[in-house]
Amino acid sequence: MTTLQYNTCVNNYADAVYRFILKHIHDNDKAQDIVQEAYTRLWEKVSDVNAEKAKSYLFTTAYHYMIDTIRKDKKQTVLDLMPEMSGKSKNAYSDLKSILNEGMRHLPEIQKTVLMLRDYEGYSYEEIGEITSLNESQVKVYIFRARKTLRNYIGKLENVI
Repeated sequence: MTTLQYNTCVNNYADAVYRFILKHIHDNDKAQDIVQEAYTRLWEKVSDVNAEKAKSYLFTTAYHYMIDTIRKDKKQTVLDLMPEMSGKSKNAYSDLKSILNEGMRHLPEIQKTVLMLRDYEGYSYEEIGEITSLNESQVKVYIFRARKTLRNYIGKLENVI
């Protein structure tokens, strides 16, 4: 990869990587730090990374660094979330986006990741598998389970609207 290709990569993918990380951690500063670290790691391996694979490399690197950051911080644990998960939202929301965002917070990290890569970023199952180090069948199962959990969390659409 040349310097010009690296700069093009920054221009083309920085926003998408940032959105992906921000949806997981909900902290602007940490998301920026993670994206910066992903680009730093890409720069360190600029001669080894093929320009066509740069996007996948960035998402993979950012994802793994984000997981490491989450593990270090230990801000949220599954036990903290359990009392809040009741299957339905008790508040009568009219904003489906806020309900979906709230439901996404209750998903396990791997389910949230694969769902966001598929539905928000438009990656194929194969590409998601490369990013998350899962096989294609595992990716499909995690996406199915995430969607099922969200469907149960939201309840009937008539109740939301």
